[in-house]
Amino acid sequence: MDIFSQPDVQQAVLTGFAWILKLTGASGVLALVLGVLLAGMRVSPVPVLRGIGTTWVNTFRNTPLTLVVFFCYFGLYTTLSVELSSDLDLNVFWLGVLGLSAYTAAFVCEAIRSGINTVPPGQAEAARAIGLTFGQTLRLVILPQAGRAVVAPLGSILIALTKNATIVGTIGLAESANAMKQLINDNGNVVIPIFLVFAGIFVALLVPTGYLFNWLGNRLAVRR
Repeated sequence: MDIFSQPDVQQAVLTGFAWILKLTGASGVLALVLGVLLAGMRVSPVPVLRGIGTTWVNTFRNTPLTLVVFFCYFGLYTTLSVELSSDLDLNVFWLGVLGLSAYTAAFVCEAIRSGINTVPPGQAEAARAIGLTFGQTLRLVILPQAGRAVVAPLGSILIALTKNATIVGTIGLAESANAMKQLINDNGNVVIPIFLVFAGIFVALLVPTGYLFNWLGNRLAVRR
């Protein structure tokens, strides 16, 4: 374990997990916003919107995340010259965020839609009876109740997103998995300790997160 007393190794580990947290934060926010929009489309009375929402969910839920991230890099950046930042690392970061958000939004959508299905139909009927439009009913009546019902599932999705963020290392970002790979290449005699340290950091980050979201889910659950 002496390897982790070296300043350059500590810096590589800190930098790797800093990228993971940044990827998780940015992708989580974008995926939540997009997922809510997709959920609204999936329960919309407009057939075209329902079709778009369904197509998005079915496409991304059944496509490996690695392919999505590769498409963002090799398809958008390399082939179509879509550049999100002049800085190479930031460009790769935002391309990774784009892929992670698009992929994760499909799962957020289904979680939100399951929450919408828990809201009694009478709530929507009462909203329509007082003259609220579909959008107003969804925003003011349905989603606040649905959101409280899916806190724990959204926590599980966030945990999965944090682990999935390591895939962005495949397109060149120096996140934790890439840092671990480099350390193993340079120190092949201490593979198991390196693995245990990186795995331990993920466990230390994600286990409390799971407990927190479970607690919030129980605290905010709608009592019927």
